[in-house]
Amino acid sequence: MDAMRYTTQFQLSAMAPAQFPAPELPEIAFLGRSNVGKSSLLNALVGEKAAKVSSTPGRTRAINFFLLSDEKLRPQMRFADLPGYGYAKISKSISAGWPKFIEPYLAERELLRLCVCLVDSNVPPQPRDKQLLDWLRHVRRSFVVVATKVDRLSGNQRTRNLAALKKGLELQEILPVSAKTGAGIRELWARIEETGTRD
Repeated sequence: MDAMRYTTQFQLSAMAPAQFPAPELPEIAFLGRSNVGKSSLLNALVGEKAAKVSSTPGRTRAINFFLLSDEKLRPQMRFADLPGYGYAKISKSISAGWPKFIEPYLAERELLRLCVCLVDSNVPPQPRDKQLLDWLRHVRRSFVVVATKVDRLSGNQRTRNLAALKKGLELQEILPVSAKTGAGIRELWARIEETGTRD
């Protein structure tokens, strides 16, 4: 599961469904609150600085699409980097604080194979994260929950925090990762390739 098997290329930023790329490749969506480390994780996965890491949370207001190609430059899948949802309060609908094109993308996108939902391992379970997961269950989307920034925790803290996240978010499994040390990156790639590579 070597990220360097893929060449990553920024494709486009979409701010309306009409701007989405043609649905011809499997897609993996990355979701999380602002400042959860989404851009850092994307860059750790692809082994290069594909996604811009912003010092100001919530700056991404579009869906950024990245094309991943194999060694022979044949397109294999797309990563979709969604806007963080911490900068606006989520109310009845998960997309209430998001631009209007987010919900159609998550609910209707034909080739969306997996949602990678990021939560901060240093932060207790958040209602907005729980609401997102409940909504994804409601629209029957496959997802994996990834706990970021685990390098900041000691062994005991990590065990305690992950257990609290599982309980609070009603999860059987949570994947601990660190963009800084690379912990969990291979496991996440395994999950992505299991569901997301081209048939």
